[in-house]
Amino acid sequence: MKSLAELSSAPISVLRSAQRPVRGPQRGQKKTRSDAMEEMGILSVLDLITHYPRRYLDRTTQVPISELTEGDEATVVAVVRRVHRLPSRRGAKPVVIVDVSDDQSYLSLSFFNQPWRAQSLSEGMEVAVSGKVTTFRGRRQMANPSVDVVEGEWKGRVIPIYPQSEKAGISSMEIASCVLEALQWVGGLEDPLPARTLEQYGFTSRDWSMWQVHQPESVGAKNAARRRLGFDELLRLQLVLVMRKRAVEREAKGISHRTGSPLMERFRGDLPFPLTGAQERAIADIEADMAKAVPMHRLLQGDVGAGKTLVALWSLLTAVAGGYQGALMAPTEVLAEQHHMSLSAMLSGLTVPSPASLWGDRALRTELLTNRTGAADRAKLLAGLASGDVDLVVGTHALLTEAVRFSRLGMVVIDEQHRFGVEQRSALREKSEGSVPDVLVMTATPIPRTAAMTVYGDLDTTVLDELPPGRTPVKTVWARGPLDVEGAWATVRDEVAAGHQAYVVCPLVEESERVQAASASEELVRLAGGPLEGLRLGLLHGQLPASEKQEVMGEFRAGRVEVLVATTVIEVGIDVPNATVMVIEDADRFGIAQLHQLRGRVGRGAALSWCFLLGEAATPEGAERLAALERTNDGFELAEVDLDLRGEGTILGTRQKGVNDLKLASLRRHRKYVALAREVAFEIVGEGTDLSEYPALAREVRALVDDEDREYLFKS
Repeated sequence: MKSLAELSSAPISVLRSAQRPVRGPQRGQKKTRSDAMEEMGILSVLDLITHYPRRYLDRTTQVPISELTEGDEATVVAVVRRVHRLPSRRGAKPVVIVDVSDDQSYLSLSFFNQPWRAQSLSEGMEVAVSGKVTTFRGRRQMANPSVDVVEGEWKGRVIPIYPQSEKAGISSMEIASCVLEALQWVGGLEDPLPARTLEQYGFTSRDWSMWQVHQPESVGAKNAARRRLGFDELLRLQLVLVMRKRAVEREAKGISHRTGSPLMERFRGDLPFPLTGAQERAIADIEADMAKAVPMHRLLQGDVGAGKTLVALWSLLTAVAGGYQGALMAPTEVLAEQHHMSLSAMLSGLTVPSPASLWGDRALRTELLTNRTGAADRAKLLAGLASGDVDLVVGTHALLTEAVRFSRLGMVVIDEQHRFGVEQRSALREKSEGSVPDVLVMTATPIPRTAAMTVYGDLDTTVLDELPPGRTPVKTVWARGPLDVEGAWATVRDEVAAGHQAYVVCPLVEESERVQAASASEELVRLAGGPLEGLRLGLLHGQLPASEKQEVMGEFRAGRVEVLVATTVIEVGIDVPNATVMVIEDADRFGIAQLHQLRGRVGRGAALSWCFLLGEAATPEGAERLAALERTNDGFELAEVDLDLRGEGTILGTRQKGVNDLKLASLRRHRKYVALAREVAFEIVGEGTDLSEYPALAREVRALVDDEDREYLFKS
């Protein structure tokens, strides 16, 4: 029995069929199948047998052409009877007409601007054709359908259709032939899952599943096979995450922080508002973690305005109260500056013990470190960090530079984790000598539960699911037409007249011929001379010097600027409770998460607030996005909508490097299997850090993780 680990290092050249020549994209050109597959990224036997069919044709229940009706999206298997290329007129696109038949009826296929179809399709060839059925003069037609050549004895069977490549010059059936030979060469696959797991959850065996996914006996067998192999992908990913979590817990020497100090009581007493129940629960989770001698590794996520920053500050202050230092890392300079400003205000008046002080204590010191920090200030700040005189530092990636050294780093908060990888997280954690500091990861973008298990699977999770009292839900309106847009500007004028303020958000700073979207600079001029004439307008975008940004924001906070025309630089970190209306231009150009973050800049006080999404949607998906934002303010519900609309590619694309890509598994469609894979991973790893009791599974995971994870997880 062979393992996936063996197959990952076996080149496809070991297969005889891989050397057979195939017809290239140009007439007469020859190349081997291994050449063609290499162009498609198929380099090993494992790559080949995990190049799964993209769909299947069920010839056990074939629909005849005669039963197709206009408007149907259908797939039929038929024989090519005639191929005809229409004469091209000057300037006209070439057209190829192909007539196919299932021995009872004919179907006409029209291919526009695809002249190569005249060479790739020939009389007598059996093909599977998929497309939308139309009729012309009583005859059934399809325009530009997808076509797959069907070869071999597939009658009455389920036909696998593989992702193929016209450029590489290899067809779906040729790939099927190579896969069949690979499976025969393998001779049997070992099953790494314990027998009890297979029995408990009703999974089919690995070997049977691999055969049935490529050569299915029935639709039911194909479904069972894909379910098992998809679960294997999810399990490998979860095993890496759980092993990483256990390794941090067992191998790293943590800090046992003291909680409930007088400093924390003074901080709580100075707060101008009570904590929410969700904040109290989150703080209890975090304090329990920090009290242990095991490094905390926790994700804090909550909806817009749920109070994540306060919980993060509580964590940092708990470390400072015990004589340690805290660091908060943000992805952008603007956000770092905002965090520093808000933290400094909340910590004003607090003191910490200091033997060097005449009075026995000194003011708690909070500093900001970004690439804009001047050389003199930077030198003073770095010295303060090294000596321990700086208690809290807020910064960007500048915190990761070699020059930054802490005296006793005890707590690290990383904001917007999806913009940071594991390497940056580890680099900041390693800035402390000896003990490993606790790590709290904040994300301002709510994440679907299944995605959180996959992207943040090595972290414990705390969710803030409650908004502070006094927050009024924002009323969102999708302004599609001119009357709706005029209503939006009327609301801005009315709110300003009532003593409130407004934001206008544009996607670009300057006009671009390539992307037709509102420019913040030009929109300011248009609004000042049109819908918002007479109001005091300000401009904020990322290209302004830092001093000008601070000046504009100061004017806006003070109320001297009534309407702030801005780019997405205001997406996070800006808190002006008096702002009650936001107008987002070209809203279709933004994603759900970004629109939800922008909307969160209003509704931060007790007054009714508005968010207007301007413009028609360019696509059906865009319409669903804007309709969802109009329907709900729940960020977690919107995250699920986003996952359904965009798929998991954008989420997995930000995942830490680790396991091979998911090919069959889907975070959208297989939500329950994501949770099950995590449950099984914890059962298998237990309290250990390796897979020594499961050698077959260990070989597989070791072979399929990247070099960094391999060195870290299997170093013993």
